[in-house]
Formats: sequence, structure tokens, C-alpha cells
Amino acid sequence: MPSPTVSFSELSKNSKRVAETVERAQRVHVTRRDGEDLYLTTERHDRQREETADITTRLFTALISSDEGARAALLALPQVFPWVRHLSAAEAREFVVDLVDAIRDATDLDVHSNLHRVIVEWRATARILADPELTARLTTRLPREDHGEVSAP
Repeated sequence: MPSPTVSFSELSKNSKRVAETVERAQRVHVTRRDGEDLYLTTERHDRQREETADITTRLFTALISSDEGARAALLALPQVFPWVRHLSAAEAREFVVDLVDAIRDATDLDVHSNLHRVIVEWRATARILADPELTARLTTRLPREDHGEVSAP
């Protein structure tokens, strides 16, 4: 269900009405012209979202801790990430481990960027593996020439 949307100027001019909308909808999207959009939410709604994420993380972690659960997670993976079909079985298992670690970071440390990074990086790997020509070019051994020191980015 999409959140109601208000402009930042509407929030500053009619904060009481916007607050009532937040209490009713639990979350409101605030658009801004001079910066990143914001979301206003109730404390109860935020707490419930955190609890949902925590329970989901613990359930998923417990599930993959057994062989049967890990197999079930691997079988379900293509429904969530269709591109995993381009990964080998070992790569898919490695993706699940990376995914669980990133999910733990999101719930335990409130660091959500790792989860996004893991998905983006594994999707990029699958994209390369889906193209045999690109895979061949990127996996060809480099000449044993020394090209000098690589500078830090």
C-alpha cells in the first residue's frame, strides 16, 4: 500500500494536519525539491518494522542452519532472484551466506547498505555469467607482464 505523499512546504505550513495523516497512515512520504525525500512515521510503526525484520532474520538464519533448510532456501532463491540460475551451485550457496550476513548487519547493526551491495554485486556476477562472450573475455588469463604498482582509488 503506497504511503500518502506531502510536500516539504506542506509539512512546514500544515504540520498538525500532516501529523494526523501520519498517525492515521503510520507513514507519510515527504517530497523535497532541494534534497532527498523523507518519510515520516510513527514510533510504533517503526518499532513494528524493526521487529518484523528481526523475526524474519532469525527465522531465515535458523532455516539455513540445517541441511534441509539450506536446500529449501536454495530452491526458493530463483523465485526471489531469478538471475541466480546463472550461478553455479557453489556460487548460489555463497550468495546465500553473503545474503544472510548482510541481513544480520541490517537488523543487528542498522546497516542496510550491505544488503543492497550484496544483491547488486551478485546480480552483476550473474549478468556476466549469462553472457558467454563476456565471461570468456573476463576470465581469460592476463599476460604475466608487470604493469607496475596500482594506485589506491
